[in-house]
Amino acid sequence: CGIDAAYYLIHSMMLGRKEFETADICAARNFRIAAAEAGVKRIVYLGGLGDTRNVLSAHLKSRSDVGIELMKGEVPVTILRAAIIVGAGSASYEMMKSLVQNLKLIFYPKWATTQCQPIGIRDVILYLVGSLETSAARGRAFDIGGRDILSYESMMRQLAELTGKQPLFIECPEYPISFFSYIGSLVTPIPHEIIRCLLESTSCEVICRNSDIRTLIPFDPMSYCEAVVLALASEQKDQVVSRWSDAYPRAHELAPRLRDLGENIRYRAHYSLLTSKPPERLFRAICRIGGKQGWFNNNWLWKLRGGLDRLLFGVGSSRGRRQDSALRINDVIDFWRVEELDPDKRLLLRAEMKLPGQGWLEFLLQPAENGGTNLVVNAYFHTETRAGRLYWRLCLPFHMIVFDDLIRQIETRS
Repeated sequence: CGIDAAYYLIHSMMLGRKEFETADICAARNFRIAAAEAGVKRIVYLGGLGDTRNVLSAHLKSRSDVGIELMKGEVPVTILRAAIIVGAGSASYEMMKSLVQNLKLIFYPKWATTQCQPIGIRDVILYLVGSLETSAARGRAFDIGGRDILSYESMMRQLAELTGKQPLFIECPEYPISFFSYIGSLVTPIPHEIIRCLLESTSCEVICRNSDIRTLIPFDPMSYCEAVVLALASEQKDQVVSRWSDAYPRAHELAPRLRDLGENIRYRAHYSLLTSKPPERLFRAICRIGGKQGWFNNNWLWKLRGGLDRLLFGVGSSRGRRQDSALRINDVIDFWRVEELDPDKRLLLRAEMKLPGQGWLEFLLQPAENGGTNLVVNAYFHTETRAGRLYWRLCLPFHMIVFDDLIRQIETRS
């Protein structure tokens, strides 16, 4: 198929601790078989640090097992083992940043003092590219890390200082990780499943045990503070390339698309406004909804819906957006995801919050007969259950308030 090398960057933590280990091994096995059949000459795998001589967390053990599984094939594998990767869009970075920004008091247990060697995303990319360009890296495993060895507590303190926050850090007795991960999911955009996997790994020291990679790919890694500053700068410039939230939720492949249902959609709501504004200006305004800017008005209703969803282990509204001013297909907007996008004409969002059915929100820009533009918002909901029918009826009064006001705000802000 003309592919000489492939990077393996997959993990399955979104499936939860009961399923991700099996899914990780299955995916790695399928990948190495497919790579061999396609004639791939190199595989570069980004795994996790952790001393295999000690007892590892389920997450770190799975990272190690994936590397072993990939190396069972005939294609040479280079394994790069990293701890926390610091960069805009990284789950670990966003979790710590959200904690220090949203909490006045941060209670941390003893395991928050475990040593870790974080690495900046730019240094990770240098190693990923460099290992592919260095033949001596074929069939070998390397530890990669940044300049600093820090505790998780120290990383949060430094992040708080760099972001201008002053939370009070208080050491507390041990308490269940399951409880801490649930509370963390309420104040950060990271799902409960991922937080739990990451926190379970904090009991394991993750520092580089060898520096062989520094000989093959010589450069001076950045410090933790430098990596955080670069991540914050990317966010301020609205230049976040990818985020952990780009990954689909579990069982997404079973969810129908709006075009698949066609005229079988059970419930619809239609709201429109005739405006003299050109489509391109209206579409720019539409593409700025959600995230930090909110939904232009009645934000408390959107936040209430997102908060209720998060309490029920849903995605909630705290995922925000990858960028504030631009959208692409598959991007997340709070508890929605971009399903279809036709510039200056149509934006279709699919609901990912917990629902007794499937929901979509559609923005249309249509030329009016006598000039101007018809700005249209359509809400779709499909269900086969009594609970779903009741849910739709209960939401209708709020739809009339929210969507009618939303299209007026879009027209104003365009």
